[in-house]
Amino acid sequence: MTQNLLAVRQAISDSWRRSETAGVDVDVRAAPLVYDRDVIADARIAHPLDPHLPLLEDLLRHVADETEHLMVITDDGGHVLWTQGPPAVRRAADRIGLGEGFRWSEDVVGTNGIGLALATGRPEFVYAAEHVAHVLHRWSCAAAPITDPDSGLVIGCIDVSATVEALHPATVALVSAAARLAESRLENEMRQRDELLRERLLPHLRGLREPGVLITATGRIIGAGPGEPALAGWRGRRVPAPESGGTVTLPDGRAAVAESLGEAFLLRPPAVRPRRGRGAPGARSPGCRSAPSAAGEGPLLTLSFLGDGRPHARLDGGPITLSLRHAEILALLALHPRGLTGDRLALYLYGDDGSPATVRPEIHRLRQQFGHIVRARPYRLECAVEADFLTVRRLLDDGDVAGAVRLYTGELLPGSDAPALREERDELAVRVRRQALDRGGADALWTYAQTEPGRSDLEALERLSAVLPPGDSRLAAVASRSDRLLNDGD
Repeated sequence: MTQNLLAVRQAISDSWRRSETAGVDVDVRAAPLVYDRDVIADARIAHPLDPHLPLLEDLLRHVADETEHLMVITDDGGHVLWTQGPPAVRRAADRIGLGEGFRWSEDVVGTNGIGLALATGRPEFVYAAEHVAHVLHRWSCAAAPITDPDSGLVIGCIDVSATVEALHPATVALVSAAARLAESRLENEMRQRDELLRERLLPHLRGLREPGVLITATGRIIGAGPGEPALAGWRGRRVPAPESGGTVTLPDGRAAVAESLGEAFLLRPPAVRPRRGRGAPGARSPGCRSAPSAAGEGPLLTLSFLGDGRPHARLDGGPITLSLRHAEILALLALHPRGLTGDRLALYLYGDDGSPATVRPEIHRLRQQFGHIVRARPYRLECAVEADFLTVRRLLDDGDVAGAVRLYTGELLPGSDAPALREERDELAVRVRRQALDRGGADALWTYAQTEPGRSDLEALERLSAVLPPGDSRLAAVASRSDRLLNDGD
């Protein structure tokens, strides 16, 4: 690669160096095809920009349709998901692989507008001979990255390409405006999700003894309970994305423990509690919790029942040990917030052999742990409930496949034989798997493949082999696991 680095812009010379390090051949004839037609359709549906495509097309149509320009939208890896332009330009673009399903990252075709914008995180313009590949010297392109306001990560790129004579450098302002418009739409969606989370969760944090900060799964601070006057300056700031039970440093330097609330986390400093010996002041049994102060401001019960780990619950942040039977009852009451009669609860737990007499002692023991929140006539939970399996159902209903798969760590109470829970477990497993396969995209499919049911799902692994781009480090693990499953089946 013999280019005069002193005669070009810094961004271009840096890109040339990266391209040379990647081993890009200046005589490469076209970008590589990565996604075939059925895979590209799934990748589009899974991409956050899919709902906003009509708006972006309208904004750029007067450039891409009425002149000699081609509009291109890619994902964060430079894979082209959508194109729009007149037939003559499309035919010329097809010859260099500037079409749907092809990859335009720097490491495969060298310096180009899409690859450069994704590498720098800034709007970029690449003119003619600034391209590394000789075949691209008659083209120019302007591109701008699109950043997800929730995660802070680049999720794609908008590009306008044309022959050298047809594209003006000022086109970079147009693609920059389109990218900002897409980001503003994504931000509006994010703020709506934040508001729903605050409405659902914040009222139930007001009774906490220790102050708490509400953050999203991506680490954005969106609210807090009482006792956090610094919140006004914290909202919108980020902390490292937490794991349940892990420690996170707050903006003022304090350490806080992360408690999973499904779609969000509650961060609060570890409680320093007095020893509760015999007769210690303030000593209370787990069931003796303060009564709700107002509707919607009472206790918050968090249930974690997905996966092979021991089912566990938290009431106002305090951990409670559960037997499988008690976990089954709590799951059924959470699934039926209006309550269940003794006959119905017995049927759901034991099938036709069950009876209310069998249920009553279990409810009595459950009340000893949870106190007033377990009510009778009908049996119900008198508190707010955040359950991982309910959250997964809600996310699937909303079409958030990536969020649902992230929370689906495994099947619902896999050790349970309760008829109603077996049915719920199977239905949820089928829904998660089907949507991950049909609408999840590569990352969601990979996440699903790490769950216990996904690890032995040959169809999911075969799908991953098709959607992961060449060179992806995950391909080796997918191939190894697929081979093992195929050999085990012989």
